[in-house]
Amino acid sequence: MAGVTNAAFRALCREQGGGLYVSEMITTRGLAERNPKTLAMIRFQPGETPRSVQLYGVDPDVVGKAVRIIAEEGLADHVDLNFGCPVPKVTRRGGGSALPYKRPLLRRILRAAVAGAGTLPVTMKMRKGIDDDHLTYLDAGRIAVQEGLSAIALHGRTAVQHYGGTADWDAIARLKEAVPEIPVLGNGDIWSAEDAIRMTRRTGCDGVVVGRGCLGRPWLFRDLDNAFRGRAERARPSLGEVGATMARHAELLVECFGSETHGVLDFRKHVGWYLKGFEVGAGLRRDLATAGSLDELRDHLARLPSGQPWPGEAADGPRGKSGVRERVHLPDGWLDDPGDAEISRDAELDTSGG
Repeated sequence: MAGVTNAAFRALCREQGGGLYVSEMITTRGLAERNPKTLAMIRFQPGETPRSVQLYGVDPDVVGKAVRIIAEEGLADHVDLNFGCPVPKVTRRGGGSALPYKRPLLRRILRAAVAGAGTLPVTMKMRKGIDDDHLTYLDAGRIAVQEGLSAIALHGRTAVQHYGGTADWDAIARLKEAVPEIPVLGNGDIWSAEDAIRMTRRTGCDGVVVGRGCLGRPWLFRDLDNAFRGRAERARPSLGEVGATMARHAELLVECFGSETHGVLDFRKHVGWYLKGFEVGAGLRRDLATAGSLDELRDHLARLPSGQPWPGEAADGPRGKSGVRERVHLPDGWLDDPGDAEISRDAELDTSGG
């Protein structure tokens, strides 16, 4: 998730439980051209393993070059290709969740990525399609198998759904049936460990991918670890424990960015996610979300009623982006011919982060 899954947040989540923690979305053009911002985002903490990089690209040659750089220079242990991003600045160039509609282009990109990766595993994340009239996930899954991908993750929404409505878990089951050769991971509406267990039982998927469900909830991975091991224990932190996690998160961001101002400013967007469901006055919430230094943030965190227990259902459910879009922004004529593999010269973004 752009602006969220940096090295600091990955470290915080990894402390909670096992799993594969993927970087923010990195543009293949930015990596191939060695853009300083992009190179800085491929930043892993000492001991972070496996190192997983998520790439976005639309030009097979550029994608292949970027993946080859990762493999030959030992920058990561796993490459994940993003064909699920629904944001307009990506789809209007034919990237993200728009791209699988062009089946030959998808095939060329996957082939180039696998060839460039050498022994590194390559996976992909995708959506059901552009909308209900332009579903692509079954074709894309079969192409992924044919081109040698190691696994596929399906977000059970179309691009036009964005993050609204309800994820279609039945589509995940259909994909699992269609491509039994490789693992299929399910994504969408996993807000708790119980959601993950329900998804795997209902769909037969081999694992789950968590996105918005971990916003302000890094301990979700501890719950997932326990649930998949058959243990009943679940994290139910008090507000004091949540406050301590918030402070640690901010400190890790400062360390990650090498700047107290940058780290504290970046932390501001996390405040509302951490506090969802708790009874915290508007004034204190505002103070926490406008703190300008670690000391100021710690002072405000000390004002939280630390003994307040976990609020239960009030803390569950959607966080982050939501809502359905009226339409998906696409290049002119994009839907005219799914067999067209041409790309525009300005299709590749040069700035990472989604």
